[in-house]
Amino acid sequence: MSWFKTRIAARLAVIAALAALTAGCFQPMYAERKDGTPALREKLMGVELTPVSLPNASREARLGVEIRNALAFKLYGNATGLPPTHRLEMQLSSSRASVLLDPATALPSVEGYTLYASYKLVEAATGKTVLTGSTFSRVSYDIPGSYQRFARARAFRDAEDRAAQEIAENLNTRLMSFFSAGI
Repeated sequence: MSWFKTRIAARLAVIAALAALTAGCFQPMYAERKDGTPALREKLMGVELTPVSLPNASREARLGVEIRNALAFKLYGNATGLPPTHRLEMQLSSSRASVLLDPATALPSVEGYTLYASYKLVEAATGKTVLTGSTFSRVSYDIPGSYQRFARARAFRDAEDRAAQEIAENLNTRLMSFFSAGI
């Protein structure tokens, strides 16, 4: 029985030693840097969010403003940041599809909405593109009846807003990973 306890104690000691060795590798994402490099918060505040170029009064233009506002709040915490070091440019497109049809009326009862965003991060000083990518958000919404047009329009708008918030969250996460790890 003592051999078994000794073996377990040795394994636990090895695990504790490995944990102690890797403990120094961890650095909180928003921590202040001691080496003089700017912290992640300052790097994110240097990102300028350019307006999405879409036709005025279009659905995508409203979503572009929604994404830009949500992203500005996530990056800056308020309406403005520091002097820009980078510029984020986005392009949006969307699609809508019926998922379920009511067999009695042949009208859709559930629809899906997908919002696509392609983006690039450009250094302000050099004009060099340092990051490109795309993201999407797919949401569904119920249509509460065949004769309730306002409810259908409101459900569609709520789905657009949810998709825009998810796109802003995806972009924020991608920018944080770029500025913290340079990936």
